[in-house]
Amino acid sequence: MSKPLSLSFDPIARADELWRQRWGPVPSMAAITSIMRAHQILLAGVDAVVKPYGLTFARYEALVLLTFSKAGELPMSKIGERLMVHPTSVTNTVDRLVRSGLVAKRPNPNDGRGTLASITPKGRDVVEAATRDLMAMDFGLGTYDAEECAEIFAILRPLRVAAEDFDEG
Repeated sequence: MSKPLSLSFDPIARADELWRQRWGPVPSMAAITSIMRAHQILLAGVDAVVKPYGLTFARYEALVLLTFSKAGELPMSKIGERLMVHPTSVTNTVDRLVRSGLVAKRPNPNDGRGTLASITPKGRDVVEAATRDLMAMDFGLGTYDAEECAEIFAILRPLRVAAEDFDEG
């Protein structure tokens, strides 16, 4: 007969214990496992909020990025660079936004081989509504206060800088 699972059972802590028994202490294993699980939890929550708008978090991020640009448009290559995603992923994301009427594409007049993605009025309306909903659920981080969110940001900053996610400048 199997033992019933308790809500207090932490599979990551158990994995860490087993890891230590087999290979020795490696705190980074428990940390990465916890980060990846938290990522899954947060992404599922955020995706559930943006799904009624025909979005995923990746599509939402692209729309937000376009709203931050002065002209509401960016080269596809710049979108990939800023979101740190492969060009194929950018094309897939933007093409889905185009099919939804949230983004338009046109040749980049400054780069004969490039393409500009621009947010449409419908895209602006959708990103505003989705943002209101995401803010209402604290982007899934409602269990943390403002100070704890700042701590999370600070803890992850060196990792992001090392990965060249942004310039410390």
